[in-house]
Amino acid sequence: MTGTVTHDPPSSPAGRPGRPLIVTEDAALLDDLLRLCAAAGATPEVHHGVPESGDRWGAAPLVLVGDDAARRARGAARRPGVVLVGRDQDDSEVWKRAVQIGADHVLMLPDGEPWLVDRIADVAEGIGRPALTVGVIGGRGGAGASTLACALAVTSAREGLRTLLVDADPLGGGLDVLLGGEGAEGLRWPAFAASRGRVGGGALEESLPELHSLRVLSWDRGDCVAVPPPAVRAVLAAARRRGGTVVVDLPRRLDDGVAEALAQLDLALLVVPAELRALAAAGRVASAVGMVVRDLRVAVRGPYAPGLDGHEVARLLALPLAGEVPAEPALLRPQGGAKPPGATGRGPLTRFCTQFWERTLIETGGTR
Repeated sequence: MTGTVTHDPPSSPAGRPGRPLIVTEDAALLDDLLRLCAAAGATPEVHHGVPESGDRWGAAPLVLVGDDAARRARGAARRPGVVLVGRDQDDSEVWKRAVQIGADHVLMLPDGEPWLVDRIADVAEGIGRPALTVGVIGGRGGAGASTLACALAVTSAREGLRTLLVDADPLGGGLDVLLGGEGAEGLRWPAFAASRGRVGGGALEESLPELHSLRVLSWDRGDCVAVPPPAVRAVLAAARRRGGTVVVDLPRRLDDGVAEALAQLDLALLVVPAELRALAAAGRVASAVGMVVRDLRVAVRGPYAPGLDGHEVARLLALPLAGEVPAEPALLRPQGGAKPPGATGRGPLTRFCTQFWERTLIETGGTR
């Protein structure tokens, strides 16, 4: 059992890893907390009472106070990130003690172990702001969504942001191919098919191929064409915890795994060629995706059919207009050429991507 009293604990300052502080004299409880810290990859600092040095109490990114030590912690300075840990599920007074010490959460073992391991692991990884996560999906086949996803990721990396490009379409041929890195060393999706629970963000990043200053999670050329939804959830959650930007290239078919990816997006771009048949197909895609994605916008691709422009396409789909994707040969190629989309740093496609990131990062609170 876990319960919230006030607010969530903060992440480590400036995303730096920190050591959790344990305050307890209960030997059995201490053993359990040390075990959970080890599982999360964190080395805690242990005290029987509030440290005499106020700096240690105030600077620790997470403070775990055993219920046995609650009375001794009453006089400590109030701070966020305090969790009161106990075992007695029927103790109604525990909430009163939590308020007295200014705890954010009350947690009972063993039920609360998974939540606590995640929170301690956040501390160990030095979690800062989550990545701005953008999905790209075609309104119809051949809309150029994969090329736009690559261009967005390449542009983000060129702007100095930590960037991960995720290929969520197992039948798309592999984004590593589009980036010219099909032979690059690193893991692909099938290696994560058995992932459950929490995946380390740093370990994930280091295991993936690095192409054009960004990390790429793509598919190999094997027979695996699906990853279980829990694995998709675990991997994308790990990617988001690293901060920066995550760009997800999405298939037009929606299954449970794709639904997990959609649920992690901050916003999605529906790429729609400005033609009547594409509008009809995009309307069906938007109806399905819009049930999961909080912020769905349309990116209209020229050339335009008579009577259509970007604003008219957005109006007909009843979606906000993210912008008009310029007609550029790179966007129309099914496979990468000498350089991947957006790699030259010039041209109308690059300008579209640069303006998109500038505008969207401002909307979401600045650089992550």
